[in-house]
Amino acid sequence: MYLAELSSPAMAALPRSTPIVFPIAAMEQHGPHLPLYTDSLLLGEIVRRAEIQTSGQVVFAPLQWLGNSDHHLDFPGTLSAPPRVYLDLLVAMAENVIRHGFQRLVFLNGHGGNDVPGRQAIFELRQSYRDRHDLLLLIATYWHLGDPFKDAHIPFVQPHMGHACEWETSMILRLAPHLVGDNARLAAVDATPAFHPAFRGWTARERSPTGYLGAPSAARVEKGERLFQVFTAGTVRLLERVREWNGSTWQE
Repeated sequence: MYLAELSSPAMAALPRSTPIVFPIAAMEQHGPHLPLYTDSLLLGEIVRRAEIQTSGQVVFAPLQWLGNSDHHLDFPGTLSAPPRVYLDLLVAMAENVIRHGFQRLVFLNGHGGNDVPGRQAIFELRQSYRDRHDLLLLIATYWHLGDPFKDAHIPFVQPHMGHACEWETSMILRLAPHLVGDNARLAAVDATPAFHPAFRGWTARERSPTGYLGAPSAARVEKGERLFQVFTAGTVRLLERVREWNGSTWQE
């Protein structure tokens, strides 16, 4: 179900154990070859597929296209909510549905920069409702919900998600090929984090003057479809676990 298509009485009639999903993405630079709306396009497609597969058992809020993208602001076209502003926005959206009695909330994330403020939002919400043991508050980034290498014969170059990379470029090629620029001659840019396992604060330009991280020249349509299938299946599995939670215990 899509929240935007429900009436207020229809929403009020739903069981309060119905999972409410907030898809959160971004509007930011994606190198010289992908559109600014890449993260939102990709997450939107996963939501579209997952909504069909969950058969009216889950409510999907409208996709939130504004994310925390301050680290990409050196590149024109990027729009960003600063971290604290973004965190407060997520908390407020969740509190809206908690106020109406809903108990199972999932932020479904499609942008790496949303991960830290999203986790903090979940943490702060839990502390605010620390005596509500009937609440399930989650955040999940879609590319962590499935393994595209398992039982597959497609030769991926990258072992994980980058930025405007083999994975994202492949998915946009599958979804909207007319929006993909010339990626064939783009040399790979190392996406290895500096000082790992420590976390170093960074901006996109200092890691990549071109704005991408990974190997976009390795993108293929069939890789994109594989990624959509795997990540949608993982999203649906997670939402099934949310639905099946017994409503009171820490464990599932």
